[in-house]
Amino acid sequence: MTDTGSLSGYLVLDLTRALAGPHAGMMLGDLGARVIKVETPGTGDDTRGWGPPFVGDEGARESTYFLSTNRNKESITLNLKDAADSALLADLITRADVLLENFRPGTLDRLGFSPARLEELNPRLVLLSISGFGHDGPEGGRAGYDQIAQGEAGLMSITGSKPDDPQRVGVPIGDLLAGMYGAYGVLAALLERERTGRGQVVRTSLLASVVGVHAFQGTRWTVAGEVGLANGNHHPSIAPYGLFHTGSGAVQIAVGSESLWARLCAMTGIAVDDERWASNGQRVDNRDSLIAALEEVFSVWNADALLIALEEAGIPAGRVRNLQQVYEWDQTQSQGLIVDVDHATLGEISLPGPPLRFFSADGEEHTRTAHSAPPTLGQHNDSVRDWLIQ
Repeated sequence: MTDTGSLSGYLVLDLTRALAGPHAGMMLGDLGARVIKVETPGTGDDTRGWGPPFVGDEGARESTYFLSTNRNKESITLNLKDAADSALLADLITRADVLLENFRPGTLDRLGFSPARLEELNPRLVLLSISGFGHDGPEGGRAGYDQIAQGEAGLMSITGSKPDDPQRVGVPIGDLLAGMYGAYGVLAALLERERTGRGQVVRTSLLASVVGVHAFQGTRWTVAGEVGLANGNHHPSIAPYGLFHTGSGAVQIAVGSESLWARLCAMTGIAVDDERWASNGQRVDNRDSLIAALEEVFSVWNADALLIALEEAGIPAGRVRNLQQVYEWDQTQSQGLIVDVDHATLGEISLPGPPLRFFSADGEEHTRTAHSAPPTLGQHNDSVRDWLIQ
């Protein structure tokens, strides 16, 4: 494993499966921590079976879902109901800085690793516990899956073409956000440990992670008493801001200020003082007529030419790319968002890369560039055990 990165020298035990916890573990691994993933013998993480697509030879197939969230980790297999394996985990815990778990609340206690036992084994340990809907409260302990959480936490009600067409986000965003919030909480707890010398328990949930990003839609209700509803590809509070059709495809524009509105009017020939659209509030109230007017202008343009004209006018705009186009885009590649790794059975593969880059004050980049591939099941059983007896 790498010895570079902000968390170099830290040991993370990842007992999680599926997506939220593994994503948190991968984020910590990307920062240089040594992450040992503890999996169930024989089957491993649930996502090893989530597909298609699967890749690799029969008998050594790998799920691309698993590959997406487990880079920079080692894998060992332990049966936590077995006394010898439980003792090995306890040995690892005494050496660890962080333990990640997303069992249903109470499961870790029943396995003999309650917070009190963990503190006894290692008072400096930071424990991250991720649940579906919280560890307490009237529905504490309820099982959580991303799509259920997206619905229960209100996200689907504001996503879709119209209010009666609720849609999930195209990735498991509740899981991913819980992982991100979890890693953020772990870093805060490690920083506090520098002052106190003691670890602590950090908790988050899919519910909390989605509510945590309600942003203006949240205060729209808590302050103004308005319930936001899905309204397609246009912003509920800014106009024009969204997707517009042209003579050949679609473009997106973001007119977030009056100066940008004036530039758009100059470019399109729309009267800047038209009383229907004289302010942002009026443009929001009269969005349908505004969209119709703009799409009439845009109908004689092809999308590529329009994007060039919008850029020349200083108006933020962009295209809608599919994922192949995103990964082939030179801008994506320039940001280190694709990394090549050497997988134990698949050989060299490319993965989506970490989203952070690091620089010194003089502009010299010291972002980690070498990453390890997601492990095969139990790939590091021997090496981890050998390390424990050194």
